[in-house]
Amino acid sequence: MNEEKRCPWCLSSLEMLRYHDEEWGARQCHDDRALFEFLTLEMMQCGLSWATVLAKREAMRAAFDNFEPAVLAAYSEAQLAALLEAPGIIHSARKLSGMVRNARAFVRIQAREGSFDRWFWAFTKGQTVRYPAHSAAPAAKTALSERISAAFREEGFCFMGPVVVYSFLQAVGMVNDHAPDCFVFNRLSCTEIEDQDAFL
Repeated sequence: MNEEKRCPWCLSSLEMLRYHDEEWGARQCHDDRALFEFLTLEMMQCGLSWATVLAKREAMRAAFDNFEPAVLAAYSEAQLAALLEAPGIIHSARKLSGMVRNARAFVRIQAREGSFDRWFWAFTKGQTVRYPAHSAAPAAKTALSERISAAFREEGFCFMGPVVVYSFLQAVGMVNDHAPDCFVFNRLSCTEIEDQDAFL
């Protein structure tokens, strides 16, 4: 491990540190499959710690067909029921059913827009947002996450409230909430906006 400064939250384990350094807001994510994986992981976290989700991530990849949305969207009730017996994953019938529902909404957007990425990144015109006021303590949600959450609901997604959506925006690089002295902070060129303003 190098000695560069990092966000304090990631220092609890090597797994958390690697996630912070290599994934969490480290770059803009534009791959549809990866976007669906991040979206699903954030949904699965509801009521759990992020460390728990990361510990089960590989088992979920195996059980969930590598988070391929088109495959998950075609799951039958029998396949969905079988997931409740899959080892090492988060065994919540509501979340598993929600994942399949979200996969179906995801592929509908892909069919209509050409890609989920195109639809999603249009909310900030392809730019990463930085909230100057978050330097000390990032918010749980913002006007931007409220707006995107509402759009998710209109598209038929579930478990995508503004707090979950904000975590998703952080993870995929749409929002840069790294601490200013974190070595990842300056990787992304950011558009600074006030907390009360959605990106228009």
